[in-house]
Parts: sequence; structure tokens; C-alpha cells
Amino acid sequence: MTDPKTPQQLFDFLDDLGIETETVEHPPVFTVEQAKELRGTMPGAHSKNLFLRNKKSQMFLMVALEDRRIDLKGLGDRLGIGRLSFGSPERLMTYLGVIPGAVSPFAVINDDSNEVQVFVDRGLLDSDRLNFHPLDNAQTTGIATADLIRFLEASRHEPQIVDLE
Repeated sequence: MTDPKTPQQLFDFLDDLGIETETVEHPPVFTVEQAKELRGTMPGAHSKNLFLRNKKSQMFLMVALEDRRIDLKGLGDRLGIGRLSFGSPERLMTYLGVIPGAVSPFAVINDDSNEVQVFVDRGLLDSDRLNFHPLDNAQTTGIATADLIRFLEASRHEPQIVDLE
């Protein structure tokens, strides 16, 4: 992988696609609980983003509603991708160019070789607006749900929509 992109490079890419975003800064957060305390009243749905791998060393990004309970064993079986475990911080940096706590669908902008498969919780699609870290866990960026899908497609990461309810 080349050097990871900066938040500004991400924003430039989104601008080139004609996608409008709104970003707020806050202290760095590493968990959903910390994010809930610090984010204020940003409109839209918030998420948890899990960087996962299977025994074949295939990489996955699960983007789910922040309060969704996810059973990794059951999820891997249901999706037909085998047993899942969390990817290490080193793998996370190698494949998505971010640190733990900064994982979001925006990080696929760093996956030039298109090795990370993206799954999106159908529950997120019920919201008009979604919020994610823009490669930096000291910021949160709001984006229209349809524009997130456009961004993923433009970065060659067609998302698979899964019902996690």
C-alpha cells in the first residue's frame, strides 16, 4: 500500500464526486461509548465498524448500527465466509491505513488493491444521514446515506447489504 491518505485527501475525493459532508472535531475516541459521550447532537445514525478476517486471510469491513449486537461466529456462517476474527492493528494499517478507533467505510479509500470486502447493515439504510470517522478518530463526518454508497462504489468497494437484525 502507498502512504495512507489524509482526511483532506478523503474530503477532496468526496468533493470530486460532488458529495457534501459536514465534519466536527472532538477529542480522539476509541469506542462507541466514548463517541456517544463526545459527539454531541449530530443528526443521523452512528455506527460501529469492525475490521475482520477469516482463516483464509480474507479481509472484511462490517459497518453496522452502533448498538447492534454482532455474533462473529454466526455472522461468518450466515455470510458463508467461515469463522471470523478481528484483524490485528498491523493488518488494519496495512489494508485500510488507519489505527484502531478510526475504522470506518471511508478507510477503503486506502485499499487500492481492493482486498477488503464491505458489508453494510441494512438498518443503517433506514437513516437519511450517517456519521463516520474520516480516517481520524478525532473527527466525525456526516454524509447522506445514498452518498456513502456512491463513495463505496467509486472506490471499487460495492457494499453487500446484510440484515443483522
